[in-house]
Formats: sequence, structure tokens, C-alpha cells
Amino acid sequence: MPISKGTRPLARYAAALRREICVRNLAFAQEQKLVHALSYGEAPVVCYEPEGGTHGNFLPETYRAVLANPQWARRLEKAHTAKRSALPRNDRGFWSELDSCNSSDALLMNVFCCPGVFDDGRVLSLLGVEADAAPEFGYKARVPLAGGKFDRTEVDMRLGDLLVEAKLTESDFQSAARSAVQAYRDFAEVFERKQLPRAKERYLSYQLIRNVLAAHAGQCPFCVLYDGRRPDLQQAWFEVMRCVRPLHLRLRCKALTWQELAAVVPDRLQEFLEEKYGIEGIA
Repeated sequence: MPISKGTRPLARYAAALRREICVRNLAFAQEQKLVHALSYGEAPVVCYEPEGGTHGNFLPETYRAVLANPQWARRLEKAHTAKRSALPRNDRGFWSELDSCNSSDALLMNVFCCPGVFDDGRVLSLLGVEADAAPEFGYKARVPLAGGKFDRTEVDMRLGDLLVEAKLTESDFQSAARSAVQAYRDFAEVFERKQLPRAKERYLSYQLIRNVLAAHAGQCPFCVLYDGRRPDLQQAWFEVMRCVRPLHLRLRCKALTWQELAAVVPDRLQEFLEEKYGIEGIA
């Protein structure tokens, strides 16, 4: 049974990136005089609060665009998982996951909701998406289960027909019980099951497995966006992709770094990504 080796040593990449982003955001928040709070613990996370029509976790013009789109604005209501245990109370009485400087959802929206991001066609070309595509966040993909039912778990974004999974400081792509993964109708058809990374009775990189199955069922492409400072996520991607059996499906799946994407976004957004996240565009 294949077991992913070196998992704990690889965790240092996520921890190092979390520290860097938190340090950057504390300086950013203080310099810009943005309303924010720090989480409890040894490595406090910067969480921003909206103030009027601005929000420190977003480029100002992007935040205005988010507020003007009801579907996008609903993402701001996504509750922070540690709102009671790790964060101080605020006047709003609510912390959103997208308030956190480490939120990959906030980073995703900062890029794809930014006015003008698609104007010159370079972002769409890099992703292989048609010109009239519009982002849909929290897309409910239909992944067939055995017995005729469907898994409707969220995919981070759909852009045209492209499914996107976004990662930043998350530890990994999660895991799931062997029985739950094998309940997908097309699992045996799509994957070399014995080669997939496992730890005891759990499949690793479950989100990748599920999203590849979603791409197979929908006959659509799939892309993972991750930070170039996370070679552990790149390794996890290759461990799963080498197990995809249909060549046509493997060719529809891709991985891109935020750094590659940053190289083709508008200049103002490039500056924001570099200052706040340390993401520098590379060709």
C-alpha cells in the first residue's frame, strides 16, 4: 500500500508561508491604518474588518466589484471556522473566513474579481478559458456516486467550463476514508487505485481526487492554483496525476502557481499581491 513519505517534514513549507504572510500583513495593516485584529496563539493571524466600502484584505476596486455582485458578495458571509476559539469579539459580531490574511478564497477573489483582469486576454489564455467566461465561486459540482446519487461538495471556482481549486497556506489537500473515496462511481475507471497515496485506511489528497472525478464527469478541464513556495503541494499534485488512467483527462488537468498568474494580471494588482502576499510574478 503506497504511503506518502516525509509528510511531517513537508509541513514546514506551509508553516513558513503562514509566518511570512502574517508578518507582511501586520506591516501592511499598520502602514495603511486598516481596521484589523490578531488571532490568539504564538503565530497570530491578521484578520481584517470591513470599514465603510473598504476591506483591508482586498484591493479597494476589487472589493467594490465584489459588493456590487450579489453572488460574489455572498462569499463574504462564509463563517471563519475558528471565529469563537481563536479570534476576539468585534462590533460586527462575526468573522468571515475571507477576513483572514491566509484565506485562499480571498486571494482567489482578489485576482478574479479585479476589474480589468481579463481585458488583455492573458489571464484567460494562460488558463485556456474562453473570452466570455465569468467567475462563479463556491460552485457545486455534481460528482456521481455509486447508486445514482451525487456528491455536491463545493469547488472553489468555476471559470467558463474550468474548475479551479485554490491553495495558499492550507496544510494539504485533505484526506478521506478509503470507503468514502471508493464510493464514487467512476473511481476505478479514472484512477490506478493501488498507486494513489494512502495512509492506513485513508486516501491522501482527497480534494484532488474528487475534483479530477468532477472534471471527468463534466467533461471539463481542472486547474489547481498553488503558491510556488509550496513544493509539498506540487509533489502531492504529481502523486495523484500519475495515477490518472485516461490520457485525455490527464491532459485536461493542470497546475499553475500564483506567481505564474501574477505575471499576467494588471500592474496595480501585481503590486498588491507582492506587497501583501509576497507573490512576485514570474514568466
